[in-house]
Amino acid sequence: MEANTNNTIVLIPSYNEAKTIRALVETIKKMRLSVLVVDDGSTDATEKEARASGAIVLRNEKNQGKGASIKLGLIYIFNKTNYEWVVFMDGDAQHDPRDIISLMNASSSNNADMVIGNRMGETKNMPRPRYYTNIFTSWIVSSLCGQKIDDSQCGYRIIKTEFLKKMSLLSERYDIESEMLFEAARNKARIISSPVRTIYGDEVSKIRPFRDTIKFFKMVFTQLVKKLKER
Repeated sequence: MEANTNNTIVLIPSYNEAKTIRALVETIKKMRLSVLVVDDGSTDATEKEARASGAIVLRNEKNQGKGASIKLGLIYIFNKTNYEWVVFMDGDAQHDPRDIISLMNASSSNNADMVIGNRMGETKNMPRPRYYTNIFTSWIVSSLCGQKIDDSQCGYRIIKTEFLKKMSLLSERYDIESEMLFEAARNKARIISSPVRTIYGDEVSKIRPFRDTIKFFKMVFTQLVKKLKER
């Protein structure tokens, strides 16, 4: 089944991505997809470049985190549009936009409500700490969700808007990616994985290893408590 680009919008939270955002958005728009960029208080020309590329642009005046930017974008999508699907991807050009169609096709051919990109099929260029962290966190998230998730920390994903509206998202930073999975599983969404390519360049990771790891385990503890209460 051919992907329907008319019912899908691509949401890109971005912070200081002026070097990459314009080319990324222009590539996506050639695929006849709408694009919403949320500029998370960038100090460079991210907002200007995103607008020049033809994207819808929202802006946080101060840097608030990836989770906060995603939630701002979702409020706009829920209130101002009628798109049935939302693709989430990063603005640093690590995610290959050609994989958007693969995610869309995977959702339609497998009757899935959420498709998570899986980077673990080709890991020779993946930094080793990230590789082992992904394996460990994916095992934890899969166990709590009751569904196999190969790469839980991959931000490249497509989710049915119907399920996004049911989610109670509290995270302000990168832990929102795990929180989305927990909330999707809680609402009985069918979650599958689909291979995606990752382009590793000279970009500097915005993840704060210690703080974001603590946030992840706090979220895991919260999910365990919820599961015990539901028994």
